[in-house]
Amino acid sequence: MRIVGGKFKGRIFTPGKNLAARPTTDIAKEGLFNILENRLDFSDKTVLDLFAGTGSIGYEFISRGAKELTFVEKNFQHTRFIQRVTDNLEIKNARIFKTDVFKFLFKYQGQFDIVFADPPFDLPQFNKVPDAVFSGKILKENGLFILEHSKEYSFSNHPNFQEIRNYGKVNFSFFRS
Repeated sequence: MRIVGGKFKGRIFTPGKNLAARPTTDIAKEGLFNILENRLDFSDKTVLDLFAGTGSIGYEFISRGAKELTFVEKNFQHTRFIQRVTDNLEIKNARIFKTDVFKFLFKYQGQFDIVFADPPFDLPQFNKVPDAVFSGKILKENGLFILEHSKEYSFSNHPNFQEIRNYGKVNFSFFRS
């Protein structure tokens, strides 16, 4: 796993075989962040990384200057890996919550400028993720929600849907609050 841009560009971390996460490909990350960097200034943005897995997307936001990042991941091995990487990079503006994403969305008392979610593609409640994000009121007004998914899913009929971008087998659906 490689950080593809920003101040930590080129740093490589090996998650190990005990992690079940499917990290976002470098090509997809580069495409996503090319779009985001042309539209947003990360320096004043708070970011929530749901289903964080290895933390790959979160590191990209931090590397590019995000004000604050919150990782949410329920797997202990994954949260331990994220902690090791944030410690190694000496990242001080990140928090890690080891909990179920759906519980977090309805219990957390703050809001974020950007919410990114990369649920396991076989998650039984996958289609419910956008509604959970918007129902949980976790996204600030005019906030951006990005959902990574396979081509088998379509969210174009969701009332907050704006656009979709495709990078091989990876799709990113963009939503606005």
